[in-house]
Amino acid sequence: MPGQFPAAYATLARRVSFASMLRGLAGTLGLWAVGAIALRAIVIPPEQCPPVTPDEARAAAIAAAVWIERAQATDGSYIYEYDREANIEPGGYNVVRHAGVTMSLYQLAAEGEPAGLATADRGLEWMAANLIRHDDWAALRDPYSGSVKLGATALMLAGLEQRRFATGDEQHDELMRELARFMLVLQLEDGAFLELWDPATEQPNPLYRSKYATGEAFWALTLMYRLFPGEGWDVPALAVADYLALHRDEVENQKFPPWADQWAAYGLSEMADWPLSDAQVEYARSLAERFGLLVRAESQRTTSWWSELWHGRQARAAGMGTWVEGLTSLSRLAEADPRMHDMIDAIAERAACGAGMLYVRQVTAGEAAGGERPDLLEGAWFTEGVTRMDDQQHALSGLIRSEGIIARREGE
Repeated sequence: MPGQFPAAYATLARRVSFASMLRGLAGTLGLWAVGAIALRAIVIPPEQCPPVTPDEARAAAIAAAVWIERAQATDGSYIYEYDREANIEPGGYNVVRHAGVTMSLYQLAAEGEPAGLATADRGLEWMAANLIRHDDWAALRDPYSGSVKLGATALMLAGLEQRRFATGDEQHDELMRELARFMLVLQLEDGAFLELWDPATEQPNPLYRSKYATGEAFWALTLMYRLFPGEGWDVPALAVADYLALHRDEVENQKFPPWADQWAAYGLSEMADWPLSDAQVEYARSLAERFGLLVRAESQRTTSWWSELWHGRQARAAGMGTWVEGLTSLSRLAEADPRMHDMIDAIAERAACGAGMLYVRQVTAGEAAGGERPDLLEGAWFTEGVTRMDDQQHALSGLIRSEGIIARREGE
């Protein structure tokens, strides 16, 4: 009998040890489950890609164009910014964005919707009144600062090219050539562009480049080649394409290459049948990956304080619209170039996701009705209570260009 107690004790101890192990395992699994939930919520929250139809994308683009029309002054300029919380227009102006907004309206017309054509023509008159001419070229000059920037002229030229596609009107052909010749004055031997021409010295300023303007000039030159193929505009366009693909990120110290340049994507799309070099296609692929990553990250953000704490606030439409613009351009390139065929579906999916987010974030007529300035609410996109004219520009362009992609996805 005395020997039975140690044996019983040992059996009990084993049972207790096994139960403790189970409790420990359950606790560990519970911690893992909580950790997985926290990881999902904090690090990789689910994507939210609102559905949007082709008709809804076009309607949203038209609503943005109508906002721009309502925001236009009698001299052809636009309201630069509107603060809905304070119900004020803070003022200021940006000539590059004026040219971009006007271009987007002509782009809408080139996509078969003339809703903003008259507004764009008034915006063009404002630019024509602020030209500077020198030698055989013309450029858009900022009437407020006197600066002569490459980007302003490049987007004015792109707008005129879109107008030509939309209307077939040849009255501005010589002006387009003048604007294009100005851009070549700023082009360097490596294909890059300087940003400024100095009226005081009557020379390009050698100190400044722009991460935006080079791509804008690139696209405008590719469109010049489409319109006037026998005039040699492909030569400077090819030079800048090589610079963008091979050197720009290093030369301009881009910290997270490639720079998400939707203008470069526009230009590469225009070059789909030139053809493109392997290096240029590799650059196009890297741009598609970058835009896709940006859209994916944005689709995981919400307006909750928790999301803003961990993932930052939602992007403004001026930024998100550029991602959709870039993806729609690269979608066209992927369809045309076999070296990008494997990316067709992924690019289209990301473009449609971005368009869906833009669609649901636009202020509707019903939402605008209770505001102090419903005319500056309806059709706009706001970030922290503020909208800027380029919010409507980039969202408009992205939405109208996504229409065909969305339609093809619906037909699959």
